[in-house]
Amino acid sequence: MAQTLVALTMPKFGLAMTEGKLASWTVDVGQATKQGDELADIETSKITSGYESPAAGVLRRQVAQAGETLPVGALIGVLADADATEAELDAFITKFQEEQAPQAESDAAEGPSSAPHPVEVAGYTLNVREVGSGEGLPLLLVHGFGGDISNWLLTQDSLAKNRKVIAFDLPGHGASSKNVQDGSLAGLAKVATSLLDALGVSKAHVMGHSLGGGVALTVLRDAPEKVASLTLIAPATIGTHVNADFITGFTEAERNRAVQHELEKLVYNKALIGRKMVDAVVRARRLDGARDALRTIASACFDNDRQRDALLPVLEKTDIPVEVIWGQEDAILSADAAKTLPDKVEVHVLTESGHLPQMEKAADVNKIVEEFLEQSEK
Repeated sequence: MAQTLVALTMPKFGLAMTEGKLASWTVDVGQATKQGDELADIETSKITSGYESPAAGVLRRQVAQAGETLPVGALIGVLADADATEAELDAFITKFQEEQAPQAESDAAEGPSSAPHPVEVAGYTLNVREVGSGEGLPLLLVHGFGGDISNWLLTQDSLAKNRKVIAFDLPGHGASSKNVQDGSLAGLAKVATSLLDALGVSKAHVMGHSLGGGVALTVLRDAPEKVASLTLIAPATIGTHVNADFITGFTEAERNRAVQHELEKLVYNKALIGRKMVDAVVRARRLDGARDALRTIASACFDNDRQRDALLPVLEKTDIPVEVIWGQEDAILSADAAKTLPDKVEVHVLTESGHLPQMEKAADVNKIVEEFLEQSEK
């Protein structure tokens, strides 16, 4: 009788991802696994993430080896019952790879989907990525200091099942203009609201991470009619302190080793900071005006280890739904600040997570946010 065989393929962490590197296998051939067990580490240009088993079974074949870079959808391994024959495994692999070739050609012909595009806003050219549609109100994503739209790599597409989700690079970041005119939270919030206007969005849910959380709170303060709900991830402006060594070190680091040292402060699991992520940050720093842009924003928002803006009163006054998600091991903005939040704010503190819970605990964060948005619209 034919056995149950399951293809393990290179996952797609967001529509912009086209290939990934099999950094390592965490399960040996012949080892039994349960659905959800981590089988391998996959490295993209931005981060290393665990590959979870899609089903229960035994890892019978490792088709790809550690260190190989493969296109999304490529076969990397096979799960099967323990008594599946070698002949059945060979036939399954051959058939899969024969069928995969024409599919890859079709995908290439269709071209990239939901690719980032430039939008002229408030004197800047912003790099914007829009994905999804549906009856739900749009969701605007605002990344943090030194980040870009890739910080939402594991978030944006997951939350776009029933709504448009908009991510953009803040001025001075990513592929947006580097000439930061006003690096304050008020200045950056004006850019965010102007972007909504440019895209024809009169009201949206707003989700901000770190400095982007401060931007989101400032949008609520200055343009409350535009905000349906707030999701704040490790937000600035709730507490008073910031890790000044990180802000300076991240801004000024030039060599790969120094950049990696700073990036590792962002996560609980240091293995998530791969070589490609470090290389990408080093390249970004070398763009004309990139480092000066970060200096301008840091000077406007921080005074050594103090945050210049204190926006907790904004949450105390608002009537809209608000949730806060924080990594318990955050070394940049302490999760202790969550203890000062009003009782009406929904708070989630995630264990074994640092300053980037949307990347370290993506499945948990996506589930929390999706349920929150649905409840907010009832």
